Amino acid sequence: MSIEVLVVDDSPFYLKRLTRVLDGDENIKIVGTATNGLEAVRQAKKLHPDVITMDVEMPTLNGIEATKQIMDEHPTPILMFSALTQEGAAATFDALEAGALDFLPKNKESLHGGVLIDKIINLSKCRLSRERRAARKAEVKPEPAVKEAKEGLDVKLVMIGCSTGGPVALQRILPDFPKDLPVPIVVVQHMPENFTSAFAGRMDKLSKLTVQEAKNREILKPGHVYITPGGFQLGIIASDRNIQAKVDRGDDTEMYKPSVDFAFTSAANTLNNNVLGVILTGMGQDG
Repeated sequence: MSIEVLVVDDSPFYLKRLTRVLDGDENIKIVGTATNGLEAVRQAKKLHPDVITMDVEMPTLNGIEATKQIMDEHPTPILMFSALTQEGAAATFDALEAGALDFLPKNKESLHGGVLIDKIINLSKCRLSRERRAARKAEVKPEPAVKEAKEGLDVKLVMIGCSTGGPVALQRILPDFPKDLPVPIVVVQHMPENFTSAFAGRMDKLSKLTVQEAKNREILKPGHVYITPGGFQLGIIASDRNIQAKVDRGDDTEMYKPSVDFAFTSAANTLNNNVLGVILTGMGQDG
């Protein structure tokens, strides 16, 4: 059964290219297009697509406001497209807070199909409803498990790997950690360059922990969260005195940068049983 997609973009060129890429996959069917947010809201109500691709900057009604309306009236998995700029990154995270589940930068690499198709397929598996939307917006405080983990394991480092839906999940999870967390946290989130810095800054304002982008040879400190930079690989090295991040460009043949598998394997090899791994979501074979 085909995945039905509504494509929303005010650029005729990008709209044509995007629909061409999606139409080329046998698992995907384009059921409609829209050139502004207001039209997108109407089409979502009429067509009930499985997934919507949404541009951020559009006339009449922008992608953020359109996302809010769609998620309130007809909850649908939404993939945002945004400019590779600091302003574009900020708008993207606003869209994620409004209810979008994932995003891609608006560039030619995103139109090559592989990652785009994977994201569409993953998003099509999400089933949303008004009730789940309301629950997601509600303040739900989970029971803290940090003390139990600390008493049961000799944890020196926490690794969190995530892809689709990760930024939204992290915005709900990290603020609940106490500021005196006795170990560092490393986050490997599938995210392009220019976005991870903005994301780290946003999370730092929301969290009691110090959140920042990881730097090469930086000593990982307790009570700190380190976001792996987009376009880079992160490994873990350790001595008797400290744990450090090894951040570099990695191999040109590697599909995912950052890669959850790469970082987790490095942490496991370095710290043996003293690292706690948490997988939220993956993409393709990674994570």
